[in-house]
Amino acid sequence: MRTILVPLNVDAAMPPGGSTLFTTSGTSMGTTWSARLMLPPGADGAVLAQALQGELDEIVAQMSHWDEDSLLSRYNRAPAGSWHALPPQFFAVAEYALQVAAASGGAYDPAAGALVDLWGFGARGRYDQPGFQAPQAELVADVIARRGERQPVLDHAGRRLLQPGGAILDFSSVAKGYAVDRMAACLEDRSVRHFVVEAGGELRGAGVKPDGQPWWVEVEGVPDCETVGQTIVALHGLAIATSGDYRRSFQYGMRRMAHTLDPRSGYPADHDLASVTVLAPTCMAADALSTALTVLGPDDGLAFAEQRGIAARFLVRAGSGLKETTTGAWRSMLQ
Repeated sequence: MRTILVPLNVDAAMPPGGSTLFTTSGTSMGTTWSARLMLPPGADGAVLAQALQGELDEIVAQMSHWDEDSLLSRYNRAPAGSWHALPPQFFAVAEYALQVAAASGGAYDPAAGALVDLWGFGARGRYDQPGFQAPQAELVADVIARRGERQPVLDHAGRRLLQPGGAILDFSSVAKGYAVDRMAACLEDRSVRHFVVEAGGELRGAGVKPDGQPWWVEVEGVPDCETVGQTIVALHGLAIATSGDYRRSFQYGMRRMAHTLDPRSGYPADHDLASVTVLAPTCMAADALSTALTVLGPDDGLAFAEQRGIAARFLVRAGSGLKETTTGAWRSMLQ
């Protein structure tokens, strides 16, 4: 069965006369990015492509946990009690991530970098490298015991962040989505209103294609599972992101340990939820919320999303197949 979702508010405006379809792509954040857009008359596609790459390079310079010279890495190494002035991009991500952390009761935590490193999903000592061993229970318990004292403090008025001592930020579940939003803003600032931009499979779209149709994308499924049917979304003023337990994992005894960690327990999320897809006005929100809902699980996650009007689809493993559950906000877009 094929399902089609269309946003409730659709702008019927067409691209300016003489616009041409332009496609560009590149690499950033350890993955690829791409953009398809209706290039207005007189606009230079090469200049736009360079501007898009520049936006992504700035995100890496500020928020990469792989780059030891990034602002995030320098913050993670900083001494206790130090305050750090934040550029607008870093501030926006930190502010939103901390909001989601508070709303989810800690199921989502941008300062869970110590756990991420412990379980081999960080930049070094990775689970897929020779010699890796899953952490002992005592090490996990120690990180959890120190969690409260290692929470960063955001000074909204001063746009700065306190390093309380030992706080390890990891923006891997929000920075990529924000990068997609910055790509969209980069185009809009240059009077490009019809586009779809993507980084690592997370997308945001606006306007229409040359034929007047919206930018249609297929919602990501779960590999090696019986399908629940094809779902197509019109990315018209919408962004989409999916969090899945199949992306990165390793075998630990009889358990498969997925990369989505529950900061409350210190262990990988332990339930049958295979993936969560979120549709939202911004890709930063879709990115962070899909991770938060994955940690919360099929029941608490669904309740959280319903209470907040989040458009989400949950795929739960059931034998060799999948069971699909969607929120009211998701179903309201069904055609």
